[in-house]
Amino acid sequence: MKIVLGGAPPGMGKHFVGKSIPRKEGRKKVTGAALYVDDLTFPDMLHAVTVRSAVPRGRITNIAFEGDIPWDEFTIVTAKDIRDLKLGENYVALILNDQPYLADEVVNHPEEPIVLLAHRDKYLLEEARRNVRVEIEELPAIFTLKDSLDKKEIIWGQDNVFKTFLVEKGNVDDVWTSADVVVEGEYYTGAQEQLYIENNGAIGQVSAEEGVTVWGSMQCPYYVHKALVKLFGLPEDKIRVIQTETGGGFGGKEEYPSLIAGHAALLALKSGKPVKMVYDRAEDMAATTKRHPSRTLHRTAVSKDGKLLAQEIDFVIDGGAYCTLSPVVLSRGTIHAAGPYFCPNVRIKSRAVATNAPPHGAFRGFGAPQSIFALERQMDKVAQAVGLTPEEFRRRNFIQQNETTATGQVIHEQVELGQLLDRAFALTDYTAKRERFAKENSAERHNAGRGSSPTRSPQTGSAAGVEAVSEGSEDKRSNIRRGIGFATFMHGAGFTGSGEVYLQSIVGAEATPEGHVRLLAASTEIGQGTNTIFSQIAAEALGVDYSLIEVAQPDTDNVPNSGPTVASRTCMVVGKLIESAVLGLKHTLVAANLLGESFTQAEFQKACGEYINEFGPLKSFSKYSPPPGIRWDDEKYQGDAYGAFAWAVYVAEVSVDLLTYEVHVEDFVALQEVGRVINPVLATGQIEGGVAQAIGFSLYENVVWQNGRMANGQMTNYIMPTAADLPPIRVYFAENPYAYGPAGAKGIGELPMDGPAPAILNAIENATGVSFNHVPLMPEAMMAALIERI
Repeated sequence: MKIVLGGAPPGMGKHFVGKSIPRKEGRKKVTGAALYVDDLTFPDMLHAVTVRSAVPRGRITNIAFEGDIPWDEFTIVTAKDIRDLKLGENYVALILNDQPYLADEVVNHPEEPIVLLAHRDKYLLEEARRNVRVEIEELPAIFTLKDSLDKKEIIWGQDNVFKTFLVEKGNVDDVWTSADVVVEGEYYTGAQEQLYIENNGAIGQVSAEEGVTVWGSMQCPYYVHKALVKLFGLPEDKIRVIQTETGGGFGGKEEYPSLIAGHAALLALKSGKPVKMVYDRAEDMAATTKRHPSRTLHRTAVSKDGKLLAQEIDFVIDGGAYCTLSPVVLSRGTIHAAGPYFCPNVRIKSRAVATNAPPHGAFRGFGAPQSIFALERQMDKVAQAVGLTPEEFRRRNFIQQNETTATGQVIHEQVELGQLLDRAFALTDYTAKRERFAKENSAERHNAGRGSSPTRSPQTGSAAGVEAVSEGSEDKRSNIRRGIGFATFMHGAGFTGSGEVYLQSIVGAEATPEGHVRLLAASTEIGQGTNTIFSQIAAEALGVDYSLIEVAQPDTDNVPNSGPTVASRTCMVVGKLIESAVLGLKHTLVAANLLGESFTQAEFQKACGEYINEFGPLKSFSKYSPPPGIRWDDEKYQGDAYGAFAWAVYVAEVSVDLLTYEVHVEDFVALQEVGRVINPVLATGQIEGGVAQAIGFSLYENVVWQNGRMANGQMTNYIMPTAADLPPIRVYFAENPYAYGPAGAKGIGELPMDGPAPAILNAIENATGVSFNHVPLMPEAMMAALIERI
């Protein structure tokens, strides 16, 4: 297994994979030539806004249009119009089809869309929105996981439960009475806002000849296409969805664009004019999806020598008012809940439940950050209970080649978590720092002039030295405690189980008469580098220059459905299809006797022109088929959950200020095995960005809820870390090529979201001797816990 430094561009050669090639679309973005949805304009275009519910749950009794507003100039759409216009269905087609485009009779969460308004004057439009009065008879609402599980009110279905999973391996119930040690833990994670740079936006246009066309900022054009087919009741060829340049998504533009696209298109249909709807930041934060809050209960049985005997895990996520993507978020969180460890007996029960908050949805990591946070905090707790260091306990339980995961998946690849741990510790000087920080923390306690005995940390036997510090303390150094912690974890690439088989993704490649190759896929460039890595994969496979590769803008009229841009699947799954499709062009030219098995770039270009001149278009398509030996049972939830896993060890070093109760991450090392690195700079950027996002999830980004509404929905009071708050993030890759990924690559995009939170909280416990079980860990919570400890 080769360890490489992330971000170091090797010298250019004839190969393109493994090189830090400049971004395909980079020049357009930095010069302003790239067009985002709000840059687009059409003749006679109207602007649009949404009138939303002010209450979490209730019955709509009346809608009144008041004030000195020329209402006859406005296009107005309600749920009644969907019926009166004899369209399709008033629901966003996704999984359970329970979320309406516009509330009809009842509302189930604050900010639920009720009325759509369009007008050419965007300023008058805002005044009009303030003069729409929606009268709602309020009904009792549910706001917490506990109240939903306890059925305090039934707000969805028969029991408030969107989805349940049960994963079982061995026999957990036979273990508890004979186990040497049983450890229980309870862990919580909060919501998190995606906070992409560009807000959600869409433009709709409708004509009798062409049907419905939508331009928008989105991750998944075919999700939007499917939803609009159902909304308008039109044939698939009468719905066209075009992705505009997209300023970030992180999952927040996976399913939600189907809603805003439908709204813009409904107004376009009724007005007969193009309609643009773009949210401002406040509306985007208040109304759109967020990371699912979670609660996880762990019960772990171990032998006296530190071997895992049984894991019983109860994992619950808050889905909000409608199902949306909660079942698949729950699925990934469930499968990752037992982690990269071998345990003979496992039971994981999981549920996604309803509350009267706006629906929660996709966010980088997709359920795994929640369950992995709980697992890795539990692992440190179990290590304490058996008297082992966190690293030694993990070493004794790391899953090895030919062992099975919780779902019974046999790990066929060579897994080197022990080597990764050694390397990560060497890069961070982990062992020496652990010892040094224990001594320094103890010395600082004595320097503060306190007579009390230090708190002993069971993990190291070191003096944690937690004490209150008065504001007038002369020795500022005594305020600071330092700690270091780590997390070991894995992340599956691609859709779970039979998901990829169900998607049946297709990509295409088309040669031009000049010998260029145009890649046809619905996978979107949202800042992560899709266009660049696709071009590198194609150029490498054909042996032609990177500059000959073009990537078509995703447009459902022109590109096949390569599946959604989610689930760390774009590089590994779709990239492999790209590789196959371009090789299909080569095979076609060879079969036509226009090209030999070995050829120069000039010969390839000439052959393309000759083929097109003689036979017509030169295209090749590749359809997904699973790697050999992959088996999955959807009913039992057993088998090969993912084609491949990425494996990682993350180490965080923190300082804790006992005067202000602030935590700063001082250093962070992210070491991961991701198959083959396609583009080192882009891969490093993915890891750095994911770690930064996860630091926010851990310490800063606290969504404050008031009756189901986000109360701090502005960037002035929803605090995310800035560059000044972030540590050096040192990124390293281990390469162990995966046979069924393009050039050996696996997925990478979600992995860095999983490990930082537990690593940081493990480090905080090392610094303070106090265990915290929730994120985000805010100074107020730390203050309360540390003062109580004293």
